[in-house]
Amino acid sequence: MFDENPKRIDSLPNTPGVGYKPQHFSDITNDPGVVGWLEIHAENYMGDGGRPLAQLRHLAETFAISAHGVGLSIGGETRLDPDHLARLKHLNDWLKPASFSEHLAWSTHGAEFLNDLLPLPYTDATLLRVADHIDALQETIGRKMLLENPSSYLAFTESTMSETDFLREIARRTGCGLLLDVNNVFVSATNLGTDPIAYIEDFPLEQVGEIHLGGHDEDEDDHGAPLLIDSHGRAIADPVWTLYDYVVAKGGACPTLIEWDNDVPDWQTLEAEAQRAHVILAKAPA
Repeated sequence: MFDENPKRIDSLPNTPGVGYKPQHFSDITNDPGVVGWLEIHAENYMGDGGRPLAQLRHLAETFAISAHGVGLSIGGETRLDPDHLARLKHLNDWLKPASFSEHLAWSTHGAEFLNDLLPLPYTDATLLRVADHIDALQETIGRKMLLENPSSYLAFTESTMSETDFLREIARRTGCGLLLDVNNVFVSATNLGTDPIAYIEDFPLEQVGEIHLGGHDEDEDDHGAPLLIDSHGRAIADPVWTLYDYVVAKGGACPTLIEWDNDVPDWQTLEAEAQRAHVILAKAPA
C-alpha cells in the first residue's frame, strides 16, 4: 500500500491528455510535448504492487491523473459489486486522481461479466437504478464522479426520454459531472441516423468536466448502411475533429483526452493527435 503523496495534482488542466501506456513511459517523462495530463484505466491498477503501480506513482508526481473505470457496470440490474467498489476506493485513496469517471453502460448479468459496454433504455426505472448506483459509488470513494455518454448501435423502443435529458437528470439527482465523448456522439449519430450537432446543442455542457476523442472503425450493417464501431484503434476521424471544434467553440476549453487503446502507435503519432487538440483548445473563447 502506498502512503499519501503530497505532490498530487488535484485538477485536470484545460490541455490535451493521453491514455497512458507503459511503452510510452520514457517518452512521457523525457518530453511530453503538449500533453498535460494522463488517463489510466482504473482496473489495470487495482492491485497492491509491481512495476505498473511504481511507474504510475512516479508519473502522478508530475502529471494530473484521470482514473477511468471500465468494469463497474453502473447500468447493471444488480447492485454494484462490493469487492470492485472496495478496490476502487483503495485506488482513489492512494492515487488521489484529479478525476474519476465511468460509463453509462452495463457489462454484467448475474455472475457473468461481459467484455463490452452495452447501452441502456432511457426510462424512469433505468434512471432510478443508475442514480442509486452512482450515489453508492460516490459515497464509497468519497468524491464526485463523471459519467460518460455511450456509443450506441441501436435504439430502444421502450425509451421515454432522450439520452441528453437522461444524462441531465442523472447529474441533477446525484451531483455527478459528465464526460463528453465526442467520438461516441458521432458514432451514435451515424448508426442511429440522428444529427450530432443537435445532440451537442441539447447536451448540458455546463456539467462537462472532461472530453474524450478516439478513433472508430467503419463497416456496414446487413442493409448496407454505414455502421461505425467505437474501437479506439486508429487516428481520430476528420468529422470527429470538426465536431470537437464545434464543442469547444460552444462550451469553451476543457481537459481533452486522446484515446488510443488498441493497435497503440508510437509516442510521436499519439503526441501529434494531442497537438491537433491543442490547436483547437487554443482558439477556445475566454
